[in-house]
Amino acid sequence: MKDCSHECLEKNYNCDRTECRMWIDFEDDCNCSLISIYKHGALTLEQVGERIGVSFVRVRQIEQLAMEKVKKRTRKHV
Repeated sequence: MKDCSHECLEKNYNCDRTECRMWIDFEDDCNCSLISIYKHGALTLEQVGERIGVSFVRVRQIEQLAMEKVKKRTRKHV
């Protein structure tokens, strides 16, 4: 886990480093996606949507697009 997330978790401090790619606007998990994963493990698509402020359906669409990209790239390297 990144150094700043350790610090935020230990002090129960909501991170204000909005430029960090791990930052999410979800104070229950100190605004850090790494802390969210550390505390809860795998999340449902609904939980992910809640944390990033989009619907479950949109998270599912993003997941499907990402999986298509992964499949295309793996086919190229096989």
